[in-house]
Amino acid sequence: MKKFWRITGWTALVLAIVLGYAGYRTIWGTPFTLNALANRQALFFLIKNPELFTAVGIADGTVFDHHSDKLAAVGVAKRDQDYADAEQYLAEVRRFDRAKLKPQEQITYDILVDLYSTSLAFKRFDWLSSEGLYPIAPMWGGEVMLPSFLESQHVVKNEKTARNYVKRLEATGTKLDGLTAEMERQAKLGVVLPPALLERSLVLVHDAIEPKPADHALVTSFVTKMEKVKELDAKTRDELKAAAIAAVTDKVYPAFARMKVALEGLREASANQAAGVGRLPDGAAYYAAMLKQMTTTDYTPAEIHEMGLKEVERISAEMDELLKAQGLAKGAVGERMQALTKDPRFLLPNDDAGRKEALARFQKILDEMNARMPQYFRTVPTTHLVVERESLAAEKGAAGAHYEPAAMDGSRPGRFVVTLRDLGELPTFGMKTLAYHEGIPGHHFQIATAQNLKDLPLIRQQTLYSAYAEGWALYAERFAAEIGAYKDDPFGDLGRLQAELFRAVRLVVDTGLHADGWSREQAIKYMVDTAGMHEAEVTSEVERYMGLPGQACAYKVGQLKILALREKAKLALGDKFDIKAFHAVVLENGGVPLTLLERFVDEWIASVKGAG
Repeated sequence: MKKFWRITGWTALVLAIVLGYAGYRTIWGTPFTLNALANRQALFFLIKNPELFTAVGIADGTVFDHHSDKLAAVGVAKRDQDYADAEQYLAEVRRFDRAKLKPQEQITYDILVDLYSTSLAFKRFDWLSSEGLYPIAPMWGGEVMLPSFLESQHVVKNEKTARNYVKRLEATGTKLDGLTAEMERQAKLGVVLPPALLERSLVLVHDAIEPKPADHALVTSFVTKMEKVKELDAKTRDELKAAAIAAVTDKVYPAFARMKVALEGLREASANQAAGVGRLPDGAAYYAAMLKQMTTTDYTPAEIHEMGLKEVERISAEMDELLKAQGLAKGAVGERMQALTKDPRFLLPNDDAGRKEALARFQKILDEMNARMPQYFRTVPTTHLVVERESLAAEKGAAGAHYEPAAMDGSRPGRFVVTLRDLGELPTFGMKTLAYHEGIPGHHFQIATAQNLKDLPLIRQQTLYSAYAEGWALYAERFAAEIGAYKDDPFGDLGRLQAELFRAVRLVVDTGLHADGWSREQAIKYMVDTAGMHEAEVTSEVERYMGLPGQACAYKVGQLKILALREKAKLALGDKFDIKAFHAVVLENGGVPLTLLERFVDEWIASVKGAG
């Protein structure tokens, strides 16, 4: 799941932004209300990160659009300015007396302080880039994310946004060169990609420049978008297509070629790099900071590792019983699940017809689950969720699926994006769980609900906390089972349990890699043996953890907290417990740290008891 600013009510928001930008109603440089301050800070952040501005789907192609032709800067100056901004924003927030704020404003205050303080904890690591740990990497690297963003999120809805696409394409070469320069700067400080990440990055760069420029997805996807815009006549479309081809030929491909040379030049330095960040300067402290940011807890690596081992044991025992009930008693749980992933009963044809069927199945699963949701949720999102294939530019290094939220102006629907590079990695018994996690009632419900929260600043409508967002999505998988989604579908339930086991294994593997010195191969073997997943999928996952330490721990930590809070509420309230109300407490305050979520549930319990 990616961290994008997401907002709602865009017409009113633009007005608020314009007023905030002009310094409307300020005292000593600080907006009169905390909400106004939060919105102004969000505006400044979006201006400096125009890709994220586009990702929220606000103002592109309108009179307010001064961003959709630009790309964010890359480099030390950008990184240090981000730190300076965080320090300034934190000081501005602390000018308010928290005790005098209204309850919802106090929540906003706490979130802002947490957000900026956590960001500043990374200032000590001089070797970090403006892009985080590795500016170039198979999954999270800018060389993957930027083309994917242009293909999937830059909406072409009029001539202005079409011409701005070309401008962004022309700027892509400069940004790619900036990523390369950051990688080379890091190398001088002893931070080099591990061999597997370097070699996979080389494959992706090679694939990026293999097609003829006119056949590249950056051009073909643009042409497809233009064909849907009525105001673009044939002459204009041809002109812009030619400009896009020229940008790919003269700017994008040469920058990728320079990146390839730089990566090859680091092979010798990469050869001795371990998989985890413990090898890096002050690496243990960096990993501790990442765990704190990703889980919003103070758990140590050892505590998370032990938590993972206990969950692995519990879930494996449950799977063992279910496997035996299906007549599958021989071998370890992982071995039996590996056999199921290769069983022809659960595999679609690995061709275009099979991919089309997979997309249709996912859509059917989501639509059927959505019809049941009014029984369990006070608020059901009205925005439609569509299923689409992952872009070819990102697919080789991508995980199984992800969710992309709808644009707030309606120009782009919510998207469940699934990787279909090899349908052997997608046994049908796991499809329900994947759809529930990324879609309904998982990320789509959580994010679409946040997008429609009223009378709150932008920051409260964002997906900022992985433990909250991914914890909810993993909770959604479990909840689907509790309401009978796998009734008379034991293999589907095995798929659910395997997915939960996979998240428990992540706790063990992530801490193993980054705190205990596990090798990439050791991590892959443990995951395959324990969870019985396809080795190619596991390899992508392990390399994901290598590139973004701590994030994989957010899922289980978050889910366990939500389940614990639900159980606490049930015990405290008895017959007065209402699942719709519980879900409202979790979802209708926006994305928050787990500490704040616990406070919300405690306050709700107290209010229900008081009313009684």
